[in-house]
Amino acid sequence: MQSDEALALLDHLLPHHPLSDLQETVFSQVWQGKTYAEIADAYGYEHSYIRDVGFRLWQMISEALGQKVSKSTIKAVLRRYARNHMAPMSSPQSVSASLPLALEFPNGPVPLHSPLYIERPPIETQVMAAVLKPGSLIRLKAPRQMGKTSLLRRILAHAQQHQLRCVSLSFHRADRAIYTDLDRFLRWFCANISYQLGLEADLDSYWNTDIGSKVSCTAYLEDHVLSQISDGLVIALDELNDLFQYPELASEFLPLLRSWYEDGRELPAWQKLRWVLAYATDVYVPLQLNQSPFNVGLAIKLPSFSLDQVQELAQRHGLTWADGQGGQEQLLTLLHMVSCRPGLVRLALYALAQNGMGVDQLIEEAPTQSGIYSDHLRHLLAALSPFPGLQAAFRRVIQAAEPVSLDPITAYRLESLGLITLDKNQATPSCELYRHYFLNFLPADQPSTHV
Repeated sequence: MQSDEALALLDHLLPHHPLSDLQETVFSQVWQGKTYAEIADAYGYEHSYIRDVGFRLWQMISEALGQKVSKSTIKAVLRRYARNHMAPMSSPQSVSASLPLALEFPNGPVPLHSPLYIERPPIETQVMAAVLKPGSLIRLKAPRQMGKTSLLRRILAHAQQHQLRCVSLSFHRADRAIYTDLDRFLRWFCANISYQLGLEADLDSYWNTDIGSKVSCTAYLEDHVLSQISDGLVIALDELNDLFQYPELASEFLPLLRSWYEDGRELPAWQKLRWVLAYATDVYVPLQLNQSPFNVGLAIKLPSFSLDQVQELAQRHGLTWADGQGGQEQLLTLLHMVSCRPGLVRLALYALAQNGMGVDQLIEEAPTQSGIYSDHLRHLLAALSPFPGLQAAFRRVIQAAEPVSLDPITAYRLESLGLITLDKNQATPSCELYRHYFLNFLPADQPSTHV
């Protein structure tokens, strides 16, 4: 039984007493064999406080079960309870399969309390500890469909659980005109932070053309925002890679971001601030090493799921055929088409569980206009359609038997869309799904300009 399955069982046992985020964290870490001291060190707590949280947790579970439960006996007790009280299951590995599960359509981030979120250790432990450290910076790098935003939202929820204020800015939501001018962009940046914190956006009192917009923005954050924050502030910048398309603006803002991080290492006011940066690909804007925010802080490159993680997710969807070695073999057939990218895997498993579709049928229909990925694929095709040169570059990639070398801007745009995987400058299709679909529907013989 995995820790998430045991937590699902606790939801069943304690319907009127849901666990707090910290209780879930302590339970999961204890289930994985961690000591209270190790949990306290990892998450920035006093050892005695974590021990008290654990004591109250075992006491609550003991009352629900009518028997004594402790840190050392919790695994055996819950496994025995699952065997004796839950409905018969096809696989002993999946307690959650016996519990009613309403599958949400996999459109966007995985909801915070969804049992379908799969952790990728030790990433969650690392980022949850880092966000509690004053002046910290976390960098989440991964293409689309890899779970960046799902993890980002869990980081913010964890920070709020520890009384930190949180602001989340998605660069997808900024009007295109915002990116045309540094002063306008920085005012947008400050106004959004103020709005989310419930502060008056008193920009004109701090903006001074004589000292420039970067100094004005810095003064606004320090004197107007941080001065009103007592416990700490997390600013999360999602889809930061959208800024890379505007090299002149990026070359001004990114070094400014790095300077704020450096201030957080020395100045008390800026130590209140924690940064979380989520982006899809490496920045191609030339920056000096001491000006880049992409070589400091905690760097997390989100990996694809492992086969075991895909199998666990399939079991959480109630797909009993996915159990054991035979189940892994069937999953490998599916993953050969859609890869282990979390977003694509989730949609496949949802269709298999909800629509009663077979694996062979799903694979056959996947790259067609009637398949489950049709909307996703048409969206990608539409994103490529205004750019003949980008289409030509991607066609080279999907037609080639070997990796293809691409110029940095083209590689950035294709990787941001999630269409390619890069190894240095060498590009390959992210999955066979994209290769098959775009060979059929991408216009041929396009010129290699206007990317």
